[in-house]
Amino acid sequence: MSRSGNVYFKEIYCGTIAEYAEGYSFTYDSAYLNQAQAQAISLTLPLSSQPYLSKVLFPFFDGLIPEGWLLDLAEENWKIAYRDRMGLLLACCKDCIGAIRIVKNEES
Repeated sequence: MSRSGNVYFKEIYCGTIAEYAEGYSFTYDSAYLNQAQAQAISLTLPLSSQPYLSKVLFPFFDGLIPEGWLLDLAEENWKIAYRDRMGLLLACCKDCIGAIRIVKNEES
């Protein structure tokens, strides 16, 4: 795993998004799945104990990345290329508008 982040839904840890050489994975946390109030973070990522795998960043997560002038600021200030979607997700989405928050894990 090259980079990953903990995903929080309404301030509750719910899973992990990770980038690998072959693509991306999202896995719900087993403790989160066992909670009575557990909810899917997206209609495209329903609750499941199986990891979701994709060759491209999941559209749900890609949609969290800022656009326009805010994206320009992120690229300029953090020196993250537009095509580095995982880098942008981890840098820009720890304090998003909405119910989702992603906190970068240490590189492994």
